[in-house]
Amino acid sequence: MTPAFSICVYCGSRPGVDPLFADAARQVGTWIGRHEGQLVYGGGRNGLMGIVADATLAAGGCVIGVIPKALVEKEWAHTGCTELHIVDTMHERKRIMAEHADAFLSLPGGIGTLEEFFEVWTWRQLGYHAKPVGLLNLNGYYDHLLAFLRTSVQNGFMSDWQMELIHVGVEPEALLKQLVQVAGMAPEGQRLDQI
Repeated sequence: MTPAFSICVYCGSRPGVDPLFADAARQVGTWIGRHEGQLVYGGGRNGLMGIVADATLAAGGCVIGVIPKALVEKEWAHTGCTELHIVDTMHERKRIMAEHADAFLSLPGGIGTLEEFFEVWTWRQLGYHAKPVGLLNLNGYYDHLLAFLRTSVQNGFMSDWQMELIHVGVEPEALLKQLVQVAGMAPEGQRLDQI
């Protein structure tokens, strides 16, 4: 069966200290699965990565995991994925993930999550893709990052239109609906509350 849409999710290989992060990852995966979608992610079974993958599978969705050989043992590759791609490099991992996605969503995470988020946002502003980029700002996790980015605009290193390329939300379901609609994956004329 062809998925209704495909969301690439970037998130931590750790669960974080706030249980809200794990709950949100579970909500994201469950929503993707219940709406016959596909999760594309980094292929690990630890932390938020494992939670979002397990929730997607449990709700009936497809999961494509992409993980470099060097991280198979470190991140404990999730062998339950619908498809698990083991690749040679991080560059190959990110390319495959981007190619399989209709939209991108960053949950809380560390340096890897931030690097992936900034890369797809950069690609978006350069016109390398036209896919929506979302940032789930749970419990103010990304407040300081967003403030810093606004400082960059105020100091003339970025423009407002670049900031407008990021879809920021605090509620998983609402942000997922927005990303799917902006990606053009919702049926013609369908309202967000109908997705």
